[in-house]
Amino acid sequence: MALLSKNPNINRNNKAENPPAQTRTEIDRYIEDFLEYMEIEKNCSRLTIRNYRHYLTRFSLWLKENYLALKLCDISLEIVKKYRVFLARFISPQDLPLKKITQNYHLIAIRSWLKYLVKQDIKTLSPEKIELPKAESRSLKFLNNEQVERLLAMPSISEISGLRDKAILEILFSTGLRVSELAKLNRDQLDFKRKEFGVIGKGGRGRVVFLSERAVLWLKRYLEKREDNFKPLFIRFSGKVVNDKDGEKMRLHVRSIQRIVKRYVKKSRIPVNASVHTLRHSFATDLLTHGADLRSVQEMLGHKSIVTTQIYTHVTNAQLREIHEKFHSGNKEEPAAI
Repeated sequence: MALLSKNPNINRNNKAENPPAQTRTEIDRYIEDFLEYMEIEKNCSRLTIRNYRHYLTRFSLWLKENYLALKLCDISLEIVKKYRVFLARFISPQDLPLKKITQNYHLIAIRSWLKYLVKQDIKTLSPEKIELPKAESRSLKFLNNEQVERLLAMPSISEISGLRDKAILEILFSTGLRVSELAKLNRDQLDFKRKEFGVIGKGGRGRVVFLSERAVLWLKRYLEKREDNFKPLFIRFSGKVVNDKDGEKMRLHVRSIQRIVKRYVKKSRIPVNASVHTLRHSFATDLLTHGADLRSVQEMLGHKSIVTTQIYTHVTNAQLREIHEKFHSGNKEEPAAI
């Protein structure tokens, strides 16, 4: 195995300072092959591929800075352990450490890459040997009915931008869409008669989502005020109007939608630091609280596995006493003694 280098350019935080020009290695080539496999065979989203590229490139750079001429067959559990120490001690240029969950994402990417190599019959470290630390328990943020109503009432509907924002909030709560799915919507996708439309979600999985009566009402009011023929459902109303083909340059993008939601959350003064994804959580918990089954909610959220959807089952806890009292035979009145 190659020896650990004594690179003077590595500082106390294991960060390279003015690293020398790096050459393309065998590891780099197989990382690129893996990313192409994710794109073509696994049909992963561009965002997922971008993240994996970031995590695996960091691993490759670290290997180059710490080991000489390392080959795939030289990757060992000991090397991965040293890399985990590097991640734990890493400090960003903004003087921030990596969160535990971010450190886990790096390891998940490495394990996925190693699984790919094993499938290609390439001799390397078995991915099963890399154990992920137990993830920190994170509370699931969602809004109760009163908080949802307060948030939905925030946009001023006297202007078209306010109608747009009202429609955005209503459709998010009605459908549980991801922000990326919402940003891609076009006007011709909506079927107001059936109160539904189709979307392509994560992993290229298609699903049908349904609009509430209220969401249909506000979407119609918003579109009736539009005087353009632009294709995107949600467009910006500030800045220069660009009459390009289909009005694509007028489309409201993910970051703009996130800022819109954050603005109304702040305005509503609800005691939750809510985001677009909080409305997705609120959609799911609302359905479950009112009796929807987990499989149906899984389909409506576009989750590949029901395990992902099970994080929402906490909402039934408040109903357990009522269910117990209603259905448990021990709570039934005993017949009078004869």
